Amino acid sequence: MQVFFNLVTGASADGANDTNDASDAKSTNADSKTESSVSDQHLSNYLYWACVNAASCYRQNQRVFIFCDDQQMAHQIDELLWSFESDSFVPHNLPGEGLASGSPVEISWQAPTNNRNVLINLSGEVPSFASQFSQIIDFVPVDDELKKLARLRYRSYQQLGFTVNTAPANKAA
Repeated sequence: MQVFFNLVTGASADGANDTNDASDAKSTNADSKTESSVSDQHLSNYLYWACVNAASCYRQNQRVFIFCDDQQMAHQIDELLWSFESDSFVPHNLPGEGLASGSPVEISWQAPTNNRNVLINLSGEVPSFASQFSQIIDFVPVDDELKKLARLRYRSYQQLGFTVNTAPANKAA
C-alpha cells in the first residue's frame, strides 16, 4: 500500500510561476476563502493536479475514486474533467450518475460504493475507508495552515501501514 504526496507549488496549470498571482488572490480573497481555507488559486491547483492524476491512472486502466470535502468541490472536479483534455475524455461520474458499476473515475464527498484501487484524496483528513485502497494520491498545499493538516495526514497514513512517498506535483503524474 502506497501513498504519493504531491507537493503543490505556486505554479499554475500551465507550469508558469504564479507566486504573485497567488499572493494577490490570497490577499484579495482573505475574507472569502472556501470552507477548507484554500484560496481560489490554491484550489485551482489542487483540482488541476487531481485531474492530471486521474487521467494518468485512467490511461493505466486503474479505477479511481476522488474524495472531496464537499459536494461543491465534487461538482468543480466534475466540470473540470469534462473539459480537461481536448484530445481525450476521462470517463467519470458523481454519485447517482451512470451505471451501477460506476465509471472508471468516481467523484464524491461520500464513501465509495464500488471497488477501486486508487484514491485521490482532496479532503483535509484521511478518510475512514482509506485502507481499502492500494494506492493513495494526496497533496501538500502551499498554504501554511493546510500544510499542518497534510503533516497529520502523512502521519496517519504511516500509522495505517502505507509507504509514503513525496514528489513535486508536476513530477508525480
